[in-house]
Amino acid sequence: MPTPQAIEAADRAARYWRYEPTSAQAARQPAVPPPNEQVVMLSRMLLDTFNPYRPAVIDWPELDEAARTRLINLPIWDIAVQTEGRARLRILSYARQVNLPVLREAFELMAFEEGRHKEVLSRLVEAYGIQLKPEPDYIEPKNPEWGFMVTGYSECIDSFFAFGLFELARRSGFFPPELVETFEPVIQEEGRHILFFVNWIAWHKRTMPLWRRPWFALKTAAVWAYLIRERIGLARDVSAGEKENANFTVDGASAVGGDVDPAELMAICLTEDARRLAGYDPRLRKPRTVPTLVRLVLPVLRWQARRGRKGG
Repeated sequence: MPTPQAIEAADRAARYWRYEPTSAQAARQPAVPPPNEQVVMLSRMLLDTFNPYRPAVIDWPELDEAARTRLINLPIWDIAVQTEGRARLRILSYARQVNLPVLREAFELMAFEEGRHKEVLSRLVEAYGIQLKPEPDYIEPKNPEWGFMVTGYSECIDSFFAFGLFELARRSGFFPPELVETFEPVIQEEGRHILFFVNWIAWHKRTMPLWRRPWFALKTAAVWAYLIRERIGLARDVSAGEKENANFTVDGASAVGGDVDPAELMAICLTEDARRLAGYDPRLRKPRTVPTLVRLVLPVLRWQARRGRKGG
């Protein structure tokens, strides 16, 4: 078992990182590095912040019966395990098309971490006696770029809400502190993944031929349309287990939210999203779409919350 000091050092290294440019040109342009430095920066962010924890040696804390029952009854475990399994395969599929060694190494590490998330979840459900449905066959995408983009943008959505729900569960005591601490590295890794993804998107668009950019913009819009349609289906109570990339945070929200209104939950999500990504080099682009949309609707949610309290 690693020492507490080693665990703390690895955790800190995974959360705080600055890039040292390898060229004088990049040093003179800290806000927008040239493309060759940009790809090294986004790749090194993922590689340098790797946390070498091993699921096989995680000491799962003993839970009392009430805490164990709450954990077992969360309707997220099947889709969580399946989502990580699909993500690993899709990332590996795209990694085979990457020619730059440092970028390919980063993709392969990301795929490894997604596979490790699946192993962590599998060991968690085994430790607490949670019954899962049989896993489906994981099929490699015919279009690797599409598959990776679906996974990346889906994680941008899911992670934003998962950050807030995890913090809400911590505050409410829904998860015991020992379990929160044990699962914390997995949540932070998802923050690194979405940071890598949005910076890869920026670099990918910047370096592709001009003639391909309109097609890529259409593909991006199609991915968002696909994900929105998928989540509308979930909102209509379509079974999450039948959805390919279902957002399991939707089902978990009502379980851990308690009396927290949507406005308060969204405010927590915004705060946690900013906190978890604040420790990385400021030259890295942060995910913006979901936080921006939430900021736009937050005043309406707060107005509805005030109206509801007055009506009550």
